[in-house]
Amino acid sequence: TAVASALEALRGHQTLQNLAQKYGLAPSKTSSWLQELEMNAIQAFDKSSMSDKELKRMQSENQCLLQKVGQFAIDCDFFAKACEASGLKVR
Repeated sequence: TAVASALEALRGHQTLQNLAQKYGLAPSKTSSWLQELEMNAIQAFDKSSMSDKELKRMQSENQCLLQKVGQFAIDCDFFAKACEASGLKVR
């Protein structure tokens, strides 16, 4: 409903009031969806909708998480060997 009403509003064939009645919405809702569509339309054609800053942040976070996983694997192996050495059963 949001996409359909916003696209129809963008086409301009009907008033916001008519579209609101057609979709059973408040005219302000149709208007806000239209504004949101207009503000974000560039993302439909943008190959990289993620900003460089956001991409770098996510790459950094990914690297940090990979390091943590590696450290947890090392810790797990260490404790498994310690358990075996002390005669405890390892799953």
